[in-house]
Amino acid sequence: MAFEFAVGFYSGLKAGSILLIAFGLDSFLEIIAGGTLIWRLQKENSGASSAEIEHAEKRSSLIVGAVLLLLSVYVTAVSLFNLVNHAAADTSYSGIAIAIASVILMPMLTLRKHSLGKALHSDALVEDGMCNITCAYMAATVLIGGLLTALFNWWWADSAAALILVYFIASEGLESFNEGRN
Repeated sequence: MAFEFAVGFYSGLKAGSILLIAFGLDSFLEIIAGGTLIWRLQKENSGASSAEIEHAEKRSSLIVGAVLLLLSVYVTAVSLFNLVNHAAADTSYSGIAIAIASVILMPMLTLRKHSLGKALHSDALVEDGMCNITCAYMAATVLIGGLLTALFNWWWADSAAALILVYFIASEGLESFNEGRN
C-alpha cells in the first residue's frame, strides 16, 4: 500500500489528476488504518484490558473516518471545479499500471487477511481485509478513468471518475466514523 500511495499520489500530481491524487491519499489512509490495527493487536497481545483496546479502536476509527470524510469533500470540490472549468488531466501510464496491480492484488490480500483473521479470532483483521475489496473497486474506477483519458482524451473522464471514487471514500469514512462513535 505504501507503493500504491507513492505511485498514485506522485502520478496524480504529475498528471494533474484528482482521481490519482485521491487514490494515493486513500492508500496513505489505509496505511494509517493498518498501523492502528497492528497497534490494537499489540495492545491485545500485551494483555491490555478490553476497555483499553475498545477505546483505542474507537479513537482510531474516529480519526480515520473524519479524515476520509474530509478527503471526500476535497475531491468533490476539486472535481466540480475541474468540470466547470474544463480542466483535463494528462494521461498517466504509471497510474494505469498501479490501478491494474491493485485490481489484481487487493482481492488476494482480502482472502489472506480473512483466513488469518479467522485463525487469530480477530474480527478487526477480517474487517480490514474487507477494506481491500473497496480498494479494488476504487482501483477499477481509477483504471476506467485513466483508460478513458488515455484512449479517448476525454477531458472530463478524470473528474467524473473521481466523483465516483468519492462514493467509496465517503462510504468508508462514514462507516469508520460511526464505528468510532458507537
